[in-house]
Amino acid sequence: MTISALSNPKNKAFFVVLFIELWERFGYYGMQSILVLFLSKHMRFGDNDANLLIGAFAAMTYAAPALGGWIGDKVIGNRRAMLCGSIILAIGYLLLSAATYYTSGIFVTMAIISVGNGLFKPNAATLVRRIYDNEDSKLDVAFTLYYMAVNVGSTVSMLLCPILKDHYGWGAAFLACCFGLTLGIGNYYITQKRLQPYIPQKDRSPLTWSISSLIFLGILGSILGITGILTSPFVAQWCIVGAAIIVIVLWINMYLNIDQHYKFGLKIMYILTLEGMIFFIFYQQMSTSLTLFAERNIDPAFYIGPYHLFNWSAGQFQALNPIWIMILSPLLTLLYTYLNKRNKDFSIATKFISGFIFVAVAFLIWWVMCLRAQTNQLSSWVMIWGYFFLSFGELLTSGLGLAVIARYVPSSMNGFMTGSYFMASGISLYIGSKIANIAAPAHINDLSADKTLLLYQHLFLNLFIIAVLAVIILMVLIPIVKKWNRHHKENMLAYQQSTVNK
Repeated sequence: MTISALSNPKNKAFFVVLFIELWERFGYYGMQSILVLFLSKHMRFGDNDANLLIGAFAAMTYAAPALGGWIGDKVIGNRRAMLCGSIILAIGYLLLSAATYYTSGIFVTMAIISVGNGLFKPNAATLVRRIYDNEDSKLDVAFTLYYMAVNVGSTVSMLLCPILKDHYGWGAAFLACCFGLTLGIGNYYITQKRLQPYIPQKDRSPLTWSISSLIFLGILGSILGITGILTSPFVAQWCIVGAAIIVIVLWINMYLNIDQHYKFGLKIMYILTLEGMIFFIFYQQMSTSLTLFAERNIDPAFYIGPYHLFNWSAGQFQALNPIWIMILSPLLTLLYTYLNKRNKDFSIATKFISGFIFVAVAFLIWWVMCLRAQTNQLSSWVMIWGYFFLSFGELLTSGLGLAVIARYVPSSMNGFMTGSYFMASGISLYIGSKIANIAAPAHINDLSADKTLLLYQHLFLNLFIIAVLAVIILMVLIPIVKKWNRHHKENMLAYQQSTVNK
């Protein structure tokens, strides 16, 4: 952006939201980078219990925005919901920093963070849409910067928090998450006037005592409910099963009742969304099995030949994902632009296939390196290249998930499908944690490096096979998807013509 663009009132309002979003992601991903290690090393959770708790926590965190978005849109306003969510998150990180002294409260603390995220995440994005309402080109630029802010915040915190943990303890690392978000909240209070012209009337009118009380009770009830789910793996598992059934029923009902012109597109969206859900199984390995693998079987030292460069803590390897995303995103955008100008752009289905090929390569690298390892400590460069292919796969699968919805679903149902997409993604994250337990040692005595190396070797082979199966399924379905896509375009053209004639 130029200096004149920065002085634009809309851009000033946008940067109010952007700054608090950056610090919110700083807090969340900083926490995530060390959470599985905290549960495993400090709280003495077995790998099985730690992975399942993180899976349930991720599922709740992904599902909560569906309700949080509704509260912001219909009840208290998006600005108030965003601010309320950020304050709840800061409290959650503060309590987490003290969890070394009250370990039994970890479930409540994680529930607080889930609820805070549910209020913050959808409403911050909605405010960006309101600022650039009916300005699609500016909205695209804004969300590009918004996405970059997410990656900048997460990269810095994923590199910083493990260092703080190693040198000053767990409490200091979690406290940094709280401190960062507090900076974002403080900046919001200083600059909030810039946002005032773009917030809806619902945000301007004072809340009545009755609504405030109901919101407080709703937040408290949600925290208690999620705490109960996180405390019991049995309850969590059946809640995930229930959520999966609800998503399937809603999708079937939507297909049966949607206008005939959209049915072919909806079938394409369902197939690609299911494939996108499979990716989240692999994505969940970053915060579970891959972090534990780095802790137990990766040499923390980086070398080029005989020259030592630096050391990384196990949690810092998660930062490779946003780093590669920031490097690859603009390159992929240039490639898409180049191909589009020459009318050679790949179909979304082809991009999904390419994405899963890259994912398969990532786990093939990790499996082969475990298989051929001469020692129990593999080179750090193994993680660099594995994360490169996994992140590339993310851009071609998960990165296109919302684009698939926008392309094939009518705008009147976009909000509903986006909510169900995130719920489905949360279900996949939980499944990913279940699969991560393939590498969970049966007993604490099995944590020796030679035994864990064999466990991760087995896990990576299974994940490689799942990725290959996803590629095969998509390749088999490509002719059908192309046929449905052709019918979808014909139906949309006929629908548009009939609308014009009317």
